[in-house]
Amino acid sequence: MKTTKDTKINYGSFFLLAFIFCTFLSILYLIYLNFPNLDEDEKQHIKLPKNIEDAKNIGKVLKKYNEDHFKSVLAAYFCAYVFLQTFAIPGSIFLSILSGFLYPFPLALFLVCTCSALGASFCYALSSLVARKLVLKYLNNKITEWKNKAMRLKDDMFWYIVFLRITPFVPNWFMNLSSPIIEIPIAPFLFGTFVGVAPPSLIYISAGTTLNELTSSSSILSTKSILGLAFVSVLSLTPILLPKLFPKFFQKFTDVNNKNE
Repeated sequence: MKTTKDTKINYGSFFLLAFIFCTFLSILYLIYLNFPNLDEDEKQHIKLPKNIEDAKNIGKVLKKYNEDHFKSVLAAYFCAYVFLQTFAIPGSIFLSILSGFLYPFPLALFLVCTCSALGASFCYALSSLVARKLVLKYLNNKITEWKNKAMRLKDDMFWYIVFLRITPFVPNWFMNLSSPIIEIPIAPFLFGTFVGVAPPSLIYISAGTTLNELTSSSSILSTKSILGLAFVSVLSLTPILLPKLFPKFFQKFTDVNNKNE
């Protein structure tokens, strides 16, 4: 009896996941239908990018229509990015590069950070609602290992998420799927993601300004940029490490604040 109930719940979860996936695809298709009329040779390039050549081809098409159809291009970009993040589909790195080609730097950075944070949070919600059993079945050992580390930093979760988004220690897709299962609150997850994706995005957006000159995504990360990311990642741990390195000072500071209150 118990097994039957579990099976029904799993089937219901898969149907819900499929429905949400199809809803996203429908939205993307509606945006495509309302897009300006494209030439036949341009239509073949409107697809989710898998490599730098795809990004170049899409960039050429969208750049042509961006000025006169700004809202349509922006909506297409936004939905495509959130779609990739929500369903943990590879390719968002090329959209980050593309943003630097299409938009002014401040808008591109805000757009990438917003799309990343929203998409990751949608993935978090899907994992919590419909994929919990599946994730636990196939990733249980890794989740247990990460939970032990994360719970030691539960009071500094925002900064821990920022650090993990900057560094490659925990893959983004794994973090998105497992965070609700190990009970990481949504607020530090959302805002930590928004802030944490900014440093690496700076590199990809800057590279996008010279998109036509790029040969591969790996050529973007120079020794200087890697060292810069390493410095920023260490800097993000400062609010966590300082109270541990100087406990007496911070305890005294906390006591003073408590008295003032």
